[in-house]
Amino acid sequence: MTEDNFQEEKKKLTPDNGFDLIGIDYFSEPGNQLYLVEHFEMYQDALNAKKERKNPEEYFILYKGAGGEFLCR
Repeated sequence: MTEDNFQEEKKKLTPDNGFDLIGIDYFSEPGNQLYLVEHFEMYQDALNAKKERKNPEEYFILYKGAGGEFLCR
């Protein structure tokens, strides 16, 4: 799946403050495939948690930018 398929889910899961580590469940119904793993106040903590996962490519970090835009890494 491409990232575009997750756009609405990403918007719903993006925190107003801090950084959320998000996982992907490819076996769930479309529209319900993303889930919150953990919330972090600092980006570096979220990044470290992602790197510690068994398959880090199946996780990403959601946050809002300075202009209120939805960002994903």
